[in-house]
Order: sequence, then structure tokens, then C-alpha cells
Amino acid sequence: MRGRTDQLAWYRTGEGAAEVAFLHGFSDSAQCWDPVIRALPGIRTLAIDARGHGESGLPEEPIRYTAHRDDAALVLSDQPPNDGVVVVGHSMGAMAAAYLAASRPGLVRAVVLEDPPTGAPGNHPDEPWSEPDWLAGLRSLDLPDRIARGRANDPGWPDDELEPWAVSKAQVNPHLFDLTFQDAAPLTDLLAQITCPVLLIHGDPERGGLISPEYAGRCAQAAAGEFHAVHIPNAGHSVRRDNRPQYLAALTGFLDRQR
Repeated sequence: MRGRTDQLAWYRTGEGAAEVAFLHGFSDSAQCWDPVIRALPGIRTLAIDARGHGESGLPEEPIRYTAHRDDAALVLSDQPPNDGVVVVGHSMGAMAAAYLAASRPGLVRAVVLEDPPTGAPGNHPDEPWSEPDWLAGLRSLDLPDRIARGRANDPGWPDDELEPWAVSKAQVNPHLFDLTFQDAAPLTDLLAQITCPVLLIHGDPERGGLISPEYAGRCAQAAAGEFHAVHIPNAGHSVRRDNRPQYLAALTGFLDRQR
């Protein structure tokens, strides 16, 4: 079922309140979670297009993680979960999930963070940004060529990942890059405020992963509540795409413990 809440597009599976909500990374969309969602039969899910991505609108205001947090909270509050939802996020979506779990414990029962950014110390001022060259290059191609580029760059990805990934790149609102953005708070600071169970899934820094084993250890020390970190080998920043079997094993094991 597809729907909208304010300017935000989302889709869900199953009847009733969602058990698991998915927040995607930069330049992806809610549809990019389809392969994972299909691997979770019987679980009611909700996937949200972030502002400026997929089919969601783009408010004329600076891009902040607090805004991504509030967007997710708005959608979840519009169809409130019975006893909180497990929020799964990747990259930008993982940081939004951490912000949400830190500030809205009544909405979030547990959180899964797939290779989030570590954040930055300081006051996080608004900064100008520009469209990355790799994204501009992809957006200049037609869909078959974007799929071919994805297959060439990441030959180990399952075939069902490529089309939603390629479609999402053309859906990024180019006006996004006319706005300023505010960097995230340090992930360790957010974990110190999260009291629900946390699963951190990360890959290999040498393959582009953002979380090193050393930083995962710092996260464990900072976490206020139950915390688990799982390193998935042979994976980079898109852990679930690079090594789906081990990602799903970690995710489903964690979800089973939350029931």
C-alpha cells in the first residue's frame, strides 16, 4: 500500500501498524528496501521516502538530520505502532534513525544502524553543498545505462538491487543542492541518549565502510542501553547489497529478539 503524509511518500506491507520501519540512505529511496522487505515475510513493514528523494516533496529549508527525524516521526505518528517500531536505517537513514530513537523513545522499540556516518564534533553549522560528480554522472544516463553502470561498479550485488538503486538516482530532487545542510552530531553522543536496544551493522573501511572496528568499540562504550555491533566481512558502505546473506542473518536474529 502506498500513501502520503504531508509531503512525505511511503509504502507499507501488511495490515495494521508497522512492526519495522525502514529509512534509506542518500540518493536511494524507499523502494531500495524492497529486496530486504521481501526477505521478511509475515512482518508488517513501512518504508519512507526522505525529503527530496523518491516521491517525497522538498521543503524550502536547510537540510538537517533533525528534519529527517521529525519527518519519520510524523509518518509513524500518523499510523502509530502498538508498542513502538523497530527502525532500520542505512547511512543517512541510519543517522536519522539514531536521532529518532534518542528523542522519541515512545515510538522506537529498537533500532538497526547500517553503516551510519560517525558525525562531527562542534556546533554543526549550516554549510553549502553541491551535487556529487558520481550522482550527476548517473543522472545524465538513461535507466538501462544506469543499471549497467551499477552492475559494472558493483558486480557482486544481487540483480534485484540494481533497478531500484538506478531508479532512485533520477528521483533525487536537484533543488536539494541549492539548500544548505547541517552535519550530524557524533554518533557516540546520540548512542549515549538511546535506551532501547541498538544493532550496529558495519562492513570493511578498506571497501568504503564508514565504521571501523575501533569506532564500533567506542560506540559500545558510549551506548546507554543494550548494544550489539556486527561486522559483516566482504562488504563496504552498502552492507546489505554487498553481503546480503550475512546482513539478513544479523537483522532477522535481532528482530526475533525484539518480539
